[in-house]
Order: sequence, then structure tokens, then C-alpha cells
Amino acid sequence: MVDYKKTAKDILSHTGGSENILNMTHCATRLRLNLKDSSKADDEAIKNVEGVVDVINKAGQYQILIGTEVPHVYDEFELLVKGNESNSLGEGGEEGGNLVSKVFSAISGIFAPLLPALAGSGILRGLLILAVQLGLVSEKSGTYTILFAASMSVFYFLPVLLAFTSARRFGASPYISALIGAALLHPDFIALLGKTGNGAMTDFFGIPVVLMNYNSTVVPIILTIWAYSYLYKWLDKHIPETLKLVMVPLISLLIMVPLTVIVIGPMGVYGGELIANGVNWLIERSGLLTGVVIGGGWSVLVSFGIHWAVNPIMINNISQNGFDYICPLTFACNFAVIGTAIGVYLKGKDKNLKNFALTGVVTIALSAIIEPTLFGLLVKNKKLFLAQIIGGAVGGAYLGFTKVVTNAFVFGSVTTFPAFIAGNANVINGIIGLAISVLVGGILGYIFTAKEDQLA
Repeated sequence: MVDYKKTAKDILSHTGGSENILNMTHCATRLRLNLKDSSKADDEAIKNVEGVVDVINKAGQYQILIGTEVPHVYDEFELLVKGNESNSLGEGGEEGGNLVSKVFSAISGIFAPLLPALAGSGILRGLLILAVQLGLVSEKSGTYTILFAASMSVFYFLPVLLAFTSARRFGASPYISALIGAALLHPDFIALLGKTGNGAMTDFFGIPVVLMNYNSTVVPIILTIWAYSYLYKWLDKHIPETLKLVMVPLISLLIMVPLTVIVIGPMGVYGGELIANGVNWLIERSGLLTGVVIGGGWSVLVSFGIHWAVNPIMINNISQNGFDYICPLTFACNFAVIGTAIGVYLKGKDKNLKNFALTGVVTIALSAIIEPTLFGLLVKNKKLFLAQIIGGAVGGAYLGFTKVVTNAFVFGSVTTFPAFIAGNANVINGIIGLAISVLVGGILGYIFTAKEDQLA
């Protein structure tokens, strides 16, 4: 068993110590650091730390691939860094890098804590749909209503959850931020929409307000809390300690809720819908080409750690439309990696290589985590990396051409396949597309593997 405390201590030591850490977060598999001076990080030493799989210095972040145990390492790492009184690191600490790097870093930090809730809710939603189709549960029953609420609440209250994680990322009060998000979902506020819906009008002290339904939205609340972080820091600096308990939340709510519904919210809603509609328009016009690009290129985005930029689009599609075209194409990538690993297992003779490949197959099939196999096996062999790209592209082309969708935002694995339950044709085409990815990846993986290959 990995000693998480020792792993965190060794990583911190080899990245230049706590004084070299500007910011830190983690996603499903990686510890993501922003360093003051990346030259102080010893890549080889970190790779040799127990529990570390690989190191990737991309997109303005120093990313340490650990696997699904990364939350445990992060907890210990955070204690070590923030336990040093000489270090002024905060949740919203400024970080280096260009604007694009900062955006990717922010998206990662905001969405990573919510991934288990999103994935678990998505699977429950898929299983509930399956139960209805099999006649096990009636849509008019109390059982269905209870399970429906359990599976969909994460999407309905997404503004509240994102407000909390955004506040931790940008350095505002998470609890006041959550209140700002909750205000947008209050029944009395939603009632102002009447029968008109989005675009209905009201006023705030004579100022016209274009009303929006903010449940399940993503962009408006992130923009709101980003703006609020500057107000919060100003208030925290200028209001006396004796008055902060009352005045900071009072002024925050008085300013940010009206500002959101008058300015930021409508901009965010229309902006988010514009981006999502643009992506969906491209898929509708050329699903095959989109499938090739995303199915084949998703592993490249993952290897650079910038796939997080696409996740909000998928989440927005699910929350607003109830389905998404992009998510199935990420499945194609994962299943192509499975196929390639199977090909390596069948062709290779080295025991360590075969064991690593088989472990990768099981890990991806059960948890959808491709990074250990990607960095430990495929990235080191350009032909194998190409094999899974081709497998993902061919399978993705079929999925895109047949307009396969998922009804939940999930990561691609065997256990998350219930997300494809949206009609018999969708399920059948999903199975065929993923089978193509596995088959093509497996054949090419077998061809590109030499019997004498060893695990590097």
C-alpha cells in the first residue's frame, strides 16, 4: 500500500518546496501544480517517487500522474504546503502562464471536485431509464420520482455546486458564493419567468432585467464567482474585522445577485448556448468528421491535460438538452486504448509488459482511467500511440455518423455504458462503434508490437 504522506513529502521536496508552489489542484488522476520556477522540479526524481506514474509539464501546469489515488496524495500535499507559515498560498493564488493556460487550469480546478457526483448521477439516470424500459419501474410511481430526483439534482443545482468550487478556485468565500448560486434557483425568482420563460422581463429599482432560468447552467455562475472574487478580496481587505461577519455577506449579496441577473447571467446563458450550439451544429452537419477528430484526438488532449476545456460543453448539453453527441466519442478513444492494450497483451512475450497491458484493460473497463496505460505504454511507443488514435478515429467516425448520444456526462468504460440507453438504435450503434474501436485498436496494437518488446 502506498504511503500517501511520504509520496506527498517526496513530491514536494522534488518540486522545490512549499515556497515554489503558487497553486495546486487535482483532477481524477493528476496532481496539478503551478510552480514559481519549474526549473527547480526534478522530473526524474519525481517519476521515481512511490505512487507516481509519470510527469507532464504542459498547458502551464506541472502535472504529476498518480492515478485514482490522487485525492489521498493531494490531501497530504495540501497539509504540507499550507502548514508552512512562510508560504502565503491560498485557494485563489495567482499563477503563471499565459491566458489559455490559466483558463485550462481554472476549468480543471472547478470541475474536478464534482466529477464523482456527475458520474454517479449519470449512471443512476441511465439505470433508471433502463428500469423504465424493462417495465420494472413506472414513471408515475413514487419510486421513479425519488430516483429521478436523486439522479438529476446534481444538474438542477449545478449553479450552487459550481459556485462553491469556483469560489475555492478564485479565492472567494465558498459559502457566500453558494448563496449567490442558490438565489438564482429560488422558486420565487423562477416564478418571475411566468409562461414566457427565458427572455421574460422584470425590473430592479427601475433597471430592466432580462430573466433567465439558471438551473443546470454552467457558464453564468462561473463568470459571476470570478467577478465576485475581486469584490470579496476588496471587502476582506478594507472592512474591519469586527464588522466582517455581517458586512461582507450583506454587501456581497446586495451587489452580486442583482449584478448577476442584470448583466452577467444573461451574457453567460447566451454565451454558453452559443458555444454549445456551435459544436452541436458542426456535429449535425458532419458527424463522421467530428467523430474522427474527437475520437482520434481525445487521447492527445488527455496527454496534454487540456481535455477539461471540452467537458463543460458536454455538461451543458446534458443539463440543457438531456443528451450529448461528444461524450460517446470520448468512449471511442478509451475503448481504442483498451483494444490496443489487448493487442499488446496477445503479442508481447515480456511478463511485465503483458501484466501492465492487462492491468490497463481492466482499469479502463472498470474506471475509465486511461492515463496510466497512455503514459506508461502508448506514449513511449509512437506506433502504439498511433494505433489507438486510428482505433478511436474509426470507431468515433461510426458513432458520429450514426448520431449516437449519451444521456449523462460520464467517462468511457464498460460500467458507464448505461448512459447510452436512449432508444434501441442508439444502444446498438453505440455497441457497434465501441466494438470497432476495440477491434481496430487491437489489430493494430498486435501488428505494431514486437515479441521482444519490453516495458520501458
